[in-house]
Amino acid sequence: MDIVLLFKALIMGLVEAASEFLPISSTGHLIIAGDFLNFTGPRAETFEVFIQLGAILAVVWIYRQRLRDTLANFNRDPQARRLIANLAIAFAPAAILGFILHDQITRYLFNPVTVAVALVLGGIAILLVERYARTGRVQTVADMSWRDALVVGVAQSVSLIPGVSRSGATIMGGMVGGLSRFAATEFSFFLAIPIMFAATGYSLLKEWNNLSASDVPVFAVGFVAAFLGGLAVVRFLIAYVGQHSFAPFAWYRIVFGGLLLVYFQFHPWVEKVA
Repeated sequence: MDIVLLFKALIMGLVEAASEFLPISSTGHLIIAGDFLNFTGPRAETFEVFIQLGAILAVVWIYRQRLRDTLANFNRDPQARRLIANLAIAFAPAAILGFILHDQITRYLFNPVTVAVALVLGGIAILLVERYARTGRVQTVADMSWRDALVVGVAQSVSLIPGVSRSGATIMGGMVGGLSRFAATEFSFFLAIPIMFAATGYSLLKEWNNLSASDVPVFAVGFVAAFLGGLAVVRFLIAYVGQHSFAPFAWYRIVFGGLLLVYFQFHPWVEKVA
């Protein structure tokens, strides 16, 4: 068993957990972490997709009671039906576009320059939303209409561009549409469940034949690290959004995007086998 490789998997899992739900782009962080650790190539890309399951299961665990009640009361609770309908509406735009454009996005946009530019522009967008968006019309997820869900879904489609950040796009899209910061963040968590399960399942089906039994320990370590780290990050963000803006994350994105451009000027990005 390669201890060094397991350590790399641990670091990558923690990076995924720290960056998946914060509006800072997990793609950008995984690219630079993978390059720095020499953990790149087709298997590494499949690994990065797989550990997203660990991160999203952290959301499922934290909201397990609410999710269970929603499913159990679907037939008799209008709020439960509205939440599921809104998730379906918000899920559709990115799911359809992602299915159609997946190969083109991977081929033409999945590179450090695109990610770095998206990080910087996304940071500027967050600052503008925090300054000008009129939030507060919708205080809770239960108060959302189908139109609110559609706005979030369209915003999520923008996150198909690597570096935009799925959580950043959905939260900011919700705030632009009038959702409170807390409602937008909570709906982003719920929406992550179907979209990430779908994206992960699709990618794993395509790459399954390239994996072997020797990959199991590495994938397991990354999965557990992403799950445990995700628990901490989601709980932090739930507490954070009640009293703080997303401006610090915006400035972090701008600085990190600039550093990413500089880094890959001196470390050309080359596909390697993990």
